[in-house]
Amino acid sequence: SLETSRWVVLGTMVLVLIFLGLFLDEIGTILLCVPVFLPIVKALGFDPLWFGVLFMITAQMAYITPPFGYTLFYLKGVLPPGLGIGQVYRGIVPFFLIQLGVLVLFALFPGLVTWLPETLLPSLK
Repeated sequence: SLETSRWVVLGTMVLVLIFLGLFLDEIGTILLCVPVFLPIVKALGFDPLWFGVLFMITAQMAYITPPFGYTLFYLKGVLPPGLGIGQVYRGIVPFFLIQLGVLVLFALFPGLVTWLPETLLPSLK
């Protein structure tokens, strides 16, 4: 019953996911947010499959976001001793921006996400 666009609610959910990803691992974020977000997504009329893809892209984006991006520490572990975590943080920026671009693309064009599943399984329509 909020007097706001459903897209604002979706954007808020994405921001919450990114914020939680700063401090929680991916599984913790999924277990915390899916039971809360999925009923909201269904009530707003979004496709749950489409939202699931957006959710997982966002969760993975959060997994590479400092300060507690676990993937960044994995990368640091395999680097030569002379390279620091600051270089890892700078190096991850292009990947984060690419994922952000894909997230926006999938949000604007849901058919990119749902086309193949609907083609292979017509019962999903």
